[in-house]
Amino acid sequence: MDTTRRNIIHIAAAAAASLVLLGSPHASAASDAAEIDQDATAALTRLYHIDRRAAALRPKAAGVLIFPKIVKAGFIFGAQGGKGALRIGGRTHRYYTIAAASFGLQAGVEWFSYALFFMDRKALRYLDQSDGWAVGTDPNVAVIDQGVGASISSTTLAKQVIAFPFGLNGLMADISLQGSKITTYNPND
Repeated sequence: MDTTRRNIIHIAAAAAASLVLLGSPHASAASDAAEIDQDATAALTRLYHIDRRAAALRPKAAGVLIFPKIVKAGFIFGAQGGKGALRIGGRTHRYYTIAAASFGLQAGVEWFSYALFFMDRKALRYLDQSDGWAVGTDPNVAVIDQGVGASISSTTLAKQVIAFPFGLNGLMADISLQGSKITTYNPND
């Protein structure tokens, strides 16, 4: 078998493995409501401990959607996915999945956490009423840089959703959610 054909087979196998592992919202780490809640609580506690800006937003937010572990993998073709919980008033209101597929110059595996602070009821209604919210569309999202010196300005606070990526592990070094789709999830199915 020539080298070009062998490389194509390797690429196809890696892409297929990525999509099998991550393409289905049901193929993520948390398999039931209790596990999702436990992981979400641990992730939020970690975020509030490492980032004072998130802790300061907590009482101002109408709700927080936390994805404790989003896994992203790929080689040319890639996929990412995870499960999370929407917390309103400290209690889980609903469960969600996040998923995306991509094509381009990429190779590796990474996992990270993401918290989306919904700053008003209108943004929460949009999430509830949309049939799958694509991150990067309405409502407006401000992504907070992980830099210690970065601050939340009045311009940032004017956004309806403020996102905090954190806990990056792995080899891809890209924690963007642009183009990811967030949909409701029933862990009891």
